Amino acid sequence: MNKKQTITITAMAAVALLLAALILKPRADDAHNDDVSAAAAPAAGAPEAIRLNAAQIQSAGIVLATAAPAQISTILTLPGEIRFNDDRTAHVVPKLAGVVVAVHAELGQTVQRGQLLAVLASSALSEQRSELLSAQRRLTLARTTLEREHKLWQDKISAEQDYLQAKQAMSEADIAVHNAQQKLSVLGAGAAAGKQLNQLELRAPFAGVVMEKHLALGEAIKEDANVFTISDLSTVWADFAVPPQDLNRVRVGETVIVRAAAFAAQASGKITYVGALLGEQTRTATARVALANPERAWRPGLFVNVDVQSGLSTAAVTVQADALQTVDGKPAIFVRTAAGFEVRPVTPGRSDVKLTEILHGLSAGTSYAAANSYVLKAELGKDSAEHEH
Repeated sequence: MNKKQTITITAMAAVALLLAALILKPRADDAHNDDVSAAAAPAAGAPEAIRLNAAQIQSAGIVLATAAPAQISTILTLPGEIRFNDDRTAHVVPKLAGVVVAVHAELGQTVQRGQLLAVLASSALSEQRSELLSAQRRLTLARTTLEREHKLWQDKISAEQDYLQAKQAMSEADIAVHNAQQKLSVLGAGAAAGKQLNQLELRAPFAGVVMEKHLALGEAIKEDANVFTISDLSTVWADFAVPPQDLNRVRVGETVIVRAAAFAAQASGKITYVGALLGEQTRTATARVALANPERAWRPGLFVNVDVQSGLSTAAVTVQADALQTVDGKPAIFVRTAAGFEVRPVTPGRSDVKLTEILHGLSAGTSYAAANSYVLKAELGKDSAEHEH
């Protein structure tokens, strides 16, 4: 091998060594970075921590409390539904057949007691009023006849028998007038105004809202047709189902909490009725709560939950109900640590809206975030997002 060949082989070997070094260096760097990441990552199963100092905690409005034993109410929650107050709901029925000649109330309208709802033309009403007018005129004639016969009898011009007959005729005419008036009163109609003998006016029996309307101008209406439904919505009923095993825990006169299922609203009311019979299909008894409804927020048909307090018992560990948060799909409490807070998964038990019993995961005397713990949950979400990036 000559000198030129030796130089060429040496140069090729050097180039090969340089390429090998360049290829192997990134892998070493990656391995080093993996080692650093592994060292920085928290150990598997370690609680998630949030670093906050005292000033940051105060600025966030987080209030601390201590887990402790407490008396907790046993709450029985039962499903229910808002219904009309039947004692303040009326079905307006004409009681006489007729034809609608005017409609003055619309669906959903608020009406006052005695307000005109509609006007019907009824031939039957015309006959009733004609009977009253005839009776009144007979009474007027009988009264005049009685006065004349009384004077003639006193002047000894006519016999007493004529006077007594006139007196009897007046009594019968008076009875006929009262009878005709009572018939019209039952129908909800009085004497005719002017010559409109057939005009039947339908009026609101009390102040309320027109919930149903089943008539139109020119429509023929039967005497038993339900043409309007008026309900006073200032009070409503919350009817709820009570299983047989819980009947001894639901009592008339007891105050309960009614909560809307569709939105955040609740009100207190007293149980006014507990059914003595079980439904054939549901095998539950119906109980009822009377609710004041001045703002009409409780609409009939709304589904609700009724919370019945059925007693007090001691729980070994309790926290404020607002402190409980859901982290990774599980209930958890944010426990105070020297550096800030850590997430502590727990198993909740009974709750009475104010306090929640903790069965596992927390011991009495532990300091935790009570009010505004949702701020910590939001901060935890930010940290998780940053680690993912």
